[in-house]
Amino acid sequence: MTLTGLDWTIIALFFIVSLGIGLLVARRSGKDTAEFFLSGRNMPWWLLGVSMVATTFSADTPNFVTNVVRTQGVAGNWAWWAFLLTGMLTVFVYAQLWRRSGVLTDLEFYELRYSGPAARFLRGFRALYLGVFFNIMIMASVSLAAIKIGAVLLGLSAYQTLAIASTVTVIYSMLGGLRGVIYTDFIQFFLAMIGSVWAAWVVLGHPEIDGLSNLLAHPNVSGKLDLIPDFNDRDMLVTVLIIPLAVQWWSVWYPGAEPGGGGYVAQRMLAAKDEKNAMAATLFFNIAHYALRPWPWIIIALASLVVFPDLASIAATFPHIDPEVISIKDDLAYSAMLTYLPKGLLGLVVASLVAAYMSTISSHLNWGSSYVVNDWYKRFYKTNATEKEMVNIGRLSTLLLMVFSAFFALQLESALGAFQILLKIGAGTGLIFILRWFWWRINAYSELTAMIVSFLLAIYLDLVHENLGFAAIAESYKLLISVGLTTVAWVAVTLLTRPTKQGVLIDFYKRIKPAAGGWQPVIDQAIAANTLDRTEVRAGKLPLQILCMLSGCFLVYGALFGTGYFIYGNISQGILAFVVSGISGMIIFSLWKKIQKA
Repeated sequence: MTLTGLDWTIIALFFIVSLGIGLLVARRSGKDTAEFFLSGRNMPWWLLGVSMVATTFSADTPNFVTNVVRTQGVAGNWAWWAFLLTGMLTVFVYAQLWRRSGVLTDLEFYELRYSGPAARFLRGFRALYLGVFFNIMIMASVSLAAIKIGAVLLGLSAYQTLAIASTVTVIYSMLGGLRGVIYTDFIQFFLAMIGSVWAAWVVLGHPEIDGLSNLLAHPNVSGKLDLIPDFNDRDMLVTVLIIPLAVQWWSVWYPGAEPGGGGYVAQRMLAAKDEKNAMAATLFFNIAHYALRPWPWIIIALASLVVFPDLASIAATFPHIDPEVISIKDDLAYSAMLTYLPKGLLGLVVASLVAAYMSTISSHLNWGSSYVVNDWYKRFYKTNATEKEMVNIGRLSTLLLMVFSAFFALQLESALGAFQILLKIGAGTGLIFILRWFWWRINAYSELTAMIVSFLLAIYLDLVHENLGFAAIAESYKLLISVGLTTVAWVAVTLLTRPTKQGVLIDFYKRIKPAAGGWQPVIDQAIAANTLDRTEVRAGKLPLQILCMLSGCFLVYGALFGTGYFIYGNISQGILAFVVSGISGMIIFSLWKKIQKA
């Protein structure tokens, strides 16, 4: 399709603003690593919260939601809605702990909490595995979505799309560091929200849809509207709702939804002014991520079922697209629907999708680079590196990460199976990330065991099991098997190996001050040895924090469902959902100061 001059002007202005921000903050961001990777540890909650939301709104997120809605209905989104539980746990329990740690990256935690060669190995290995290999694959998958959008909306080849978007992104990321990323994220978030809401509104006016009521009544759509899976469909209920809510949220490591916080979410919390701002930023992120954003995407996804009822209809409408770009998934339907937008609005929506892409990529570039510089280069290669040298290495690694991710994006169709295995490798490790702050007995060998066992199980269940002649195992049951065996393995190793050195444990407790319950043997021994004073011991308020976590879940789910019910025309149910959300918000507000003092 052809964009007008107005459309291209809007897109060009966005690129210019993004580059301008990078140039404006380049000098300050290049001062030292704390500035380049944590923006001076002085960011307010509202900037950090918006940045988290913008980062998780990647170019492939609307495509993902569209694929889910078209194949499983609206209720299929529980596969990611369930991660709200770990998000709220991070808000009320771990945000304070991360900010209190004072580390530059969350991987630095390993040598703060554990001791010996195993701790050093964990830090170095995960710096390269997560910061480079895993990170590149994530960015490649996001870039693949950008390639599809560029092909449908702009008629660009894969090389052209990556050349334009990647060049602008890597330049302002190299120059501006995290500060430039956060400032740009602020603009990108509002641009993306305006674009998605406006696009949904216009799509409802499409001649084949003719308004919201006709859309909801259409036979292709009416069976996809349930917010909760059909209890008569046992497989759907177990796969989409029960396992995510019962097991997945606490057991699986995934970027942006790490149990106990981590990755670029931890990076934002570490960049906050103080613990209060770290908590508020993460709370805003979870509210906006789960309650504010999904419905425009869902509406467009439902509308696509009317205009493009199957993949054949999409292929027939866009015969010019490279067949290798169109996968067997329904995710291309989102971009296909956007082709019906009028001039001006189309440019705004394309700019919003470009913004979503750039926000995610820039965050991953800065986050991955922080691992390379702080947890590998300085820790193992050149311990006496100067701040200026490390900033330069950070900028160089940013560039290289972008180059490699673009290369893999062009090859991803053949590597997609391997990438799916990578996502399963973390199954069963999440509980360690939750408990390691509160149970002194967990050590570096616990994490090594969980990492190795989950990796071997992922390989066996996906590549070996069926080749040996055994019956196929459903994906949901693979998760349960992996979580169960991995958990048994790491708990056993924890109890059979020596604990972390007492001095390291005491230093960690003094700095972090976690709830005393799981640290009592360490506390008693330290008091007896006069290395800890009783006035330094805090009982903690975990029950109160868990109450706030649950209230936060009801707050967000109430707002999410309330919005959906109003869209569906179920006013009474919508009011009830918003009442539940409001009461939950009042509970959190009344306990907020007590939690801060915990």
